[in-house]
Amino acid sequence: MRTRTSALTAVTSVACGAALLGPAALPATADVPVPDTPPHTRVGPAPGGLADEPVGADLPVNADLPVSAEELLAEVRSCRQISRGSYRTDANRSKATVPVCGTTDAVFWKADMDIDCDGRRTKACNTKSDPYFQPQTAFRTSRGKPLDSARLPFVVVPAPGRIWDYRKSGLTGGSVVAVIHQDQVRYAVIGDTGPAGIIGEGSYALAEELSIDPHPTTGGAASGVTYIAFKDSRISPIESPAEAESRGEALARTFVGR
Repeated sequence: MRTRTSALTAVTSVACGAALLGPAALPATADVPVPDTPPHTRVGPAPGGLADEPVGADLPVNADLPVSAEELLAEVRSCRQISRGSYRTDANRSKATVPVCGTTDAVFWKADMDIDCDGRRTKACNTKSDPYFQPQTAFRTSRGKPLDSARLPFVVVPAPGRIWDYRKSGLTGGSVVAVIHQDQVRYAVIGDTGPAGIIGEGSYALAEELSIDPHPTTGGAASGVTYIAFKDSRISPIESPAEAESRGEALARTFVGR
C-alpha cells in the first residue's frame, strides 16, 4: 500500500427580596404560602431512584457519556518510548520525529493522517482517484476479501521492522484503535500495513468520520492526530464498524479509569 502522501446544580437561588408592607396592605390573618419542600431538596426521583436527595450529593460526572477526546489525551501526555527510534510521517521527509509509546494497556503515537484508499475497488477508491491504488490490504474480511477503505474506518501501521514490530505489542489485524483529531474520537481497527519507516495513515472512511478531507491524493491532515491502539483487543469480524465502536468505547472507559 502506498503512503502519500461535557451535576445537577440545584441553583437554589431563592431570592428573598420582600418589600415591607404596612398593616393596611397585609391583614394580620393573611396566609403566607410555605413551600411543601425545603428549597435545598430535589423533588421527585433522583438518579439511582432516591427521592428528595439533597442537592450537592455526590453524583457520577459524565458516567453515561462517551469518553471524550480530552479524557483520552490526558492519558497520553507523556511518552514511554517502546520503538527503537522514531518514524517519518512521509516518504519525502528525511527527519524522523514520531516515536511509538507504550502503556500497560495500549500503545500510541501522535502523527499526521495520510489517506489509505487501497483494498476493494469502489467509486471513491480506484486507480483514477488514486494513482497509487492497490486492490489489496494486509488484512482481509471474514470472507477473505480485501477491506473496503471507503466504508471501513481502519488504521495503517508500519510493517514490522527495525524500529518497531506491532505484533510484539499485542496488536494484529482487527485490533481496536481510538483515533483523536481535534475534539473528535472515532474507533477503528488495524486494517493495513505500510512502509516500515513511515507512520500516520488512516482509511478514506476514517478520515471522513473525523472531518478530515478523505481525498487520497490531496486530502489528509498534516498533524494533530493521535492513535491509541489497545493491546489484545482484536474484534471479529474485522469489517464490523459497530463492533469496533462498541468494543472501543468499553476499552476507552477502562483506559481513562471510568
